[in-house]
Amino acid sequence: MKIFIKYFLIFSTLILNSQDFQFQNLFDASLNQNIACYRIPSLISTNNEVLIAAIDERNKSCSDLKWNRDINIVIRKSYDQGKTWSKIEKIIDFPIGQSASDPSMIVDRFTNEIFLFFNYMNLDNAKDIYRLMLIKSLDDGESWSKPIDITNQITKKEWVNDFMFITSGRGTQTKEGTLLHCLVNLNNGTHVFGSNDHGKNWFLFETPLKPGDESKIVELSNGNWLVNSRVNSNGFRYSHLSKNNGLTWESYKNNDLIDPGCNASILNYDDNFLLFSNAYNSNSRKNLSISLSRDSGKNWIKNKSIYSGESAYSSMTKLKNGDVGLFFEKDNYTKNVFVRIPVSWILEN
Repeated sequence: MKIFIKYFLIFSTLILNSQDFQFQNLFDASLNQNIACYRIPSLISTNNEVLIAAIDERNKSCSDLKWNRDINIVIRKSYDQGKTWSKIEKIIDFPIGQSASDPSMIVDRFTNEIFLFFNYMNLDNAKDIYRLMLIKSLDDGESWSKPIDITNQITKKEWVNDFMFITSGRGTQTKEGTLLHCLVNLNNGTHVFGSNDHGKNWFLFETPLKPGDESKIVELSNGNWLVNSRVNSNGFRYSHLSKNNGLTWESYKNNDLIDPGCNASILNYDDNFLLFSNAYNSNSRKNLSISLSRDSGKNWIKNKSIYSGESAYSSMTKLKNGDVGLFFEKDNYTKNVFVRIPVSWILEN
């Protein structure tokens, strides 16, 4: 009997590892001939346990913001922890010639407000000039404010012609309530920006973090801040640690996190451990995996492959039952799927 149980458990693990995860394709451009692709996923869980998945709707061309005259931002919502999803809803739609891209979100746990950030460009009248904006919702994404331009609050005047953008995916909120997020200036480095008054005003931490491209920030269990960064043509991730609320930073290479140069996601799971999702391959955007750290990001272990095929940007959130919700680009950007990952499977040997 013990032998049977042993082999049953091994067989079950192999099944889950090879898997048969249930991928729900939330955004599929093949269903609409007017859409070239959906790209750049963002996923959050609101205080009322509503899941919101946001993404670029790229029309006519799949090019990025700088070269695309028609990008909108759309969402779908789930009221049952990802089992079913609402219809696609367009929440940002500027006239052709003006585009919005790279959604990211923060949920304010104290006020229930949701902040959705995006990058904007008027390609007809202000080509190559990036404006950094947000919209807000107080009703779990049922309605949204008009766009608010925060560029002048979180950038420097001399950056006006620079290639800069808010990182897609999600930001975070500290235990004390400070909202934190990352932006990138390709001429200067990664910067953290934030708000101490629940999003009424925003400010920039002036110290650049290098090396670093698209980055994510979390607060650690001891109150330190950790930024994990994409670094192109390197094959690995880099981390930046602040022990004094963003005044100074220590930077180091994550030898345990191989990466092809791609956006990723990091999640502080109840202060017990960190989870990290990325295309776990040094050369190609494939093998979407989740890694685990029990020492505040110093070392990463238990890398688990979710999908071995082509995969790119990802965004994670913790679900009500403790599972991990993962939203990622799949199969050469043709699919954008949501999948539930049992945290017990991530933690097992």
